[in-house]
Amino acid sequence: MTPYANGNLRQPLVSVIMNCLNGEKYVREAIDSVYSQTYPNWEIVFWDNASRDASPEIARSYRDGRLRYFRGDTTVPLGQARNLAIEQSRGEFIAFLDCDDLWLPDKLEKQVPLFMADSVVGLVYSDTLFFNEHGVQQRLYAKRDPYRGHCFPDLLNHYVISLETAVLRRSALDSLARWFDARFSAIEEYDLFVRIGLDWKIDFVPEVLAKWRIHRESLTWLAPDAFITERRAMLERLQKCPKVHEDHSRALAVAWHAQALSEAKMRWRMGDARAARRALRDVSGREVASRLLWMASFLPYSFVQTIYDACVGAITPGRR
Repeated sequence: MTPYANGNLRQPLVSVIMNCLNGEKYVREAIDSVYSQTYPNWEIVFWDNASRDASPEIARSYRDGRLRYFRGDTTVPLGQARNLAIEQSRGEFIAFLDCDDLWLPDKLEKQVPLFMADSVVGLVYSDTLFFNEHGVQQRLYAKRDPYRGHCFPDLLNHYVISLETAVLRRSALDSLARWFDARFSAIEEYDLFVRIGLDWKIDFVPEVLAKWRIHRESLTWLAPDAFITERRAMLERLQKCPKVHEDHSRALAVAWHAQALSEAKMRWRMGDARAARRALRDVSGREVASRLLWMASFLPYSFVQTIYDACVGAITPGRR
């Protein structure tokens, strides 16, 4: 589809990738938040990952042609499902909105101009509002600074881009050897955005432009250890990249140390303290955190967690 002009402002097509698996509870609200955009030139590529609820009927009820519905024959890992959706996209830019999250009306209007201002910008993100069913809300960037420019080390070791805020330049996506890693369901966007940050600049809109819904049906709740196991596979692949070794060896070493700590905590929590200490064997003497974890692993995880919670509660006002 050819981008069109509205007055003197070029408005290229944005393909909004919506992946859905049994999302009937929230999907209409998510779709409506795209239809409410003040930026007019968009399409929704709705990929149904073989849902078994009313999600297909809800998506197909939008009959104006701007939502294009596709359905997989079987449920596949989320990274693979995102790739299948992108294959159907036609836009110069790619945005993402999962069926339980929301956009504010001016999101695309405020993000697309940053790409037009700098041809080396490959990804633009924004602040977002985390919220739950109890009305609790929290801004992601209320107490932290965003990353801008060439920021691969920050993305690798302090990743804080929320998917529903991200818009990608299609040419940046196509410059990669692969899009989303088809094996991943927990870190698929983390892995992709880190690789984009290796060669492209990142920019940020310092406003809340989206909302991320926290609920117990999400993968964050259902598979809390998947992030750890998938990140190891990501780091193993980055370790084979010559540019990472040449320009970012220190950042990679920091990432491997954090990975060892995460794996040790996971093994310890699962009751295998010996496996936890094996995970720390290459880093246990290097950092205070790893030495403390090594010593703590000789005690039951539940006991140490109880003591920690009590100490934090004692020094944190209002904590229960």
